[in-house]
Amino acid sequence: MLAIEHFAFFLAATLALNLTPGPDMLYIASRSSAQGTTAGLVSSLGIGAGCLVHIFAAAFGLSALLMMSALAFSVVKWVGALYLIWLGIQLIRSGWRSDPRVGLEPAGLWQIFWQGALVNVFNPKVALFFLAFLPQFAHPASPAFIWEILLLGLLFNLCGTLINAGVAVLCGHFGSRLGNRPHWRRWQQTGAGAVIMAMGIGLAFSERRG
Repeated sequence: MLAIEHFAFFLAATLALNLTPGPDMLYIASRSSAQGTTAGLVSSLGIGAGCLVHIFAAAFGLSALLMMSALAFSVVKWVGALYLIWLGIQLIRSGWRSDPRVGLEPAGLWQIFWQGALVNVFNPKVALFFLAFLPQFAHPASPAFIWEILLLGLLFNLCGTLINAGVAVLCGHFGSRLGNRPHWRRWQQTGAGAVIMAMGIGLAFSERRG
């Protein structure tokens, strides 16, 4: 079992890391601003579902493949980078359409859910993060090591999902209030799309470490 001080440090690190903006949070904010709070909440659940893939991979050692194999890392990296760039282009195009009420390409809730999951799954840095972060708070020699990793990962994911849900609510609220201002929406969509594209380009040029 984790010592109290270690668990407190884990919770503090978890909160700080989940509050740091990244592709996941920006996608949720953009989707929520474009289609409302419900869409943002569904996208946050999709992000959480994608995170589960990385948690189970870290627990059972599959993420180690990304650390050992340059080819595996490159494949996942380029798929993720291209996906983020595609989302960014879609966001910018939607912002400059003649109908200013249309934001990010409207999609059904299931499609939004899976888009969120893919944004998270196809980011190899998330897999490597869990592989590096979670074992620091578990006991490798313990027979319950896998279960400790799973528990810590689920706690991390729960915290992240709650924070992302808060982002969805805030952006959905303010996005709907600003929705009737076409110039605001246009530049908001363009700025968010450019940042998402920049993250995709940054991911494409990232290098495998370890």
